[in-house]
Amino acid sequence: MNQALNQTYQTIDTVLSQVNDVVLGKGEVVKRALSCLLARGHLLIEDSPGVGKTTLAHTLAKTLGLSFQRIQFTSDMLPADILGVSIFEREPSAFRFHPGPIFHQLVLADEINRATPRTQSALLEAMEEHQVTVDGETHRLPQPFFVIATQNPANQIGTFELPESQLDRFMMRLHIGFPDARAERALLTGRERRDMLEDMQPAITAEQLRELQTAVSEVQVSEHLIDYVQQILLFTRESGWFNHGLSPRAGLGIVSTARSWALIHHRDHVLPEDVQAVVPYLVGHRLQLRDQSKGDDWPEALIKQIAVPH
Repeated sequence: MNQALNQTYQTIDTVLSQVNDVVLGKGEVVKRALSCLLARGHLLIEDSPGVGKTTLAHTLAKTLGLSFQRIQFTSDMLPADILGVSIFEREPSAFRFHPGPIFHQLVLADEINRATPRTQSALLEAMEEHQVTVDGETHRLPQPFFVIATQNPANQIGTFELPESQLDRFMMRLHIGFPDARAERALLTGRERRDMLEDMQPAITAEQLRELQTAVSEVQVSEHLIDYVQQILLFTRESGWFNHGLSPRAGLGIVSTARSWALIHHRDHVLPEDVQAVVPYLVGHRLQLRDQSKGDDWPEALIKQIAVPH
């Protein structure tokens, strides 16, 4: 095995191990979250309060050696509260930009759907272009830059549904769920998660993270796999299942995340199983069913409609 590639696998294993020491019983969720970040995507976590959404985001930031900022979204928040503001200063008699909390490498947008659509939209440019524009002046964000947003179920009081344009900026949407009995018992009898985070040291640096992202882009994808992804995209557009099909941006996300999923599992090439593993978490928030009777497990059913390449 190539020595550099073997070192990459060991680094990924170290990251996963450290995160799983804090986020108990959610190994597959942690892998999906890491695959999203390694693919340079933003992550949306939708679940009930208290299941560990914030802990997962903070643990990833600590482990990956990234500067971290949590923004608590509320209904009275304004875009300037996120992006920053220009303030006139007597010396040197000019406006000076004061950066907002968005100027960190990993930003947790906590309960994003409690803010109004106007405030939610303040994140659009930052997530897509990795920059913000205030008073006509553009400011670059630190690199690497990730947004992990959490949202409460839409049926809870005081929430604003995320528009499709906002949802499409998130490469992946995850549900954490409740821990199993064994993991929950360990949580109840073990150390306080907050104390563990305070004592935690980075497993890698931000530069090493960029090297992992480069390694993801070098994972091989065959022509047959590209055909498979295109079949999935075409099915969503022509099957009549959905109000509208997946965009090319979604297709790029499938390929990138399948690459990172393969790398996490110590492979230098993508298999159909890698595509199948990530697709449900990339399409669930982008597609709207015309027939609601298909149930909540339709993303898995969608995969079964597409012929697997040989």
